[in-house]
Amino acid sequence: MKIGFFGFGNMAQAMAKGLLYKEAIEPQNIYACARDWDKLRKNTEPFGFVSCHSAEEMIPQVDMVVIAVKPYMIPDLVPALHDLLVSKIVVSVAAGYTLNRYQELLGDKLHIVCTIPNTPISVGEGVIVCEQKHSLTEEEFAQFDELFSKTALIQPVEGHLLGVAGTVAGCSPAFISMFLEALGDAGVKYGLPRALAYRLAGQALCGTGKMHVMTGTHPGAMKDAVCSPGGTTIKGVGALEQNGFRGAIMSAVDAIEGRSK
Repeated sequence: MKIGFFGFGNMAQAMAKGLLYKEAIEPQNIYACARDWDKLRKNTEPFGFVSCHSAEEMIPQVDMVVIAVKPYMIPDLVPALHDLLVSKIVVSVAAGYTLNRYQELLGDKLHIVCTIPNTPISVGEGVIVCEQKHSLTEEEFAQFDELFSKTALIQPVEGHLLGVAGTVAGCSPAFISMFLEALGDAGVKYGLPRALAYRLAGQALCGTGKMHVMTGTHPGAMKDAVCSPGGTTIKGVGALEQNGFRGAIMSAVDAIEGRSK
C-alpha cells in the first residue's frame, strides 16, 4: 500500500512517523504534499518520504489519501480533487467533518472514513477515533484498520459523539503533558534531577494507561489499589480533591465543547 498525505502538518507527520516507527509501511511508500515546498522537503526527506509539488501529482501514485489540511481549507481545495479521489481510500483527519458533511460538499461517490487521531500515534501508542458511519467497502475498511491499528487504538463511535470522543482522545495529550510537567516539578522540588523526574512520571503515566486499556479495570479500582488505609497515597489523593483536580479536567472538556458546567 502507498499512502499520501494532503497537508503535512503536525498530525500528518505524527501519523507518518508512527507508521515508520512500527514498520507498518516502507518510507518510500509514504507521500506528502503541502503549500510550503521548502518546509515539506525539510519534514519528509530526512525520513525517506516522497515529496510532491501538488495533490494532483501525489494522488494518482497512492492507494490511500489522508486529508490533513486545515478544516476551513477543505471547501476550497478538496472539491477540485473529486475525480482523482473517487478510486482511492480517503481518510479525513479534519476536526468537525463527518461523512454527511463531506457528502453535502462532494456527493456520495467518494469512499471515505472520518477520523480524529492524537499525537501519541507518532510512537505507536495513539488513538484514532473514527465515525461508525463511513462509505468504505468492507475490504477498504479492513485495509485502513490493518494499517493504522499497528500505531493506534482504532475506536469507532457514532457521528454525534465524534467531536467529544476526539476531545477526550485528541486534546488530552496536552492535559496529560501538563500533569507530567507538574509531577516533574514536584520531583525537582524534593531533589530529583529534572530529566529523571520526567522519565519516572512519564513511564508511570504510560504504564497506568496501558494497564487500563489491556485489563479494562475501572480507574477507580486502579486508584484504590494504590491507596492503603492511612497511607501516603490517599493523602495525596485528598489534596488533589481539595484542589478540584477532577473538576478542573471536566471544566477543560466543557471549555472545548463550548458548554457550561
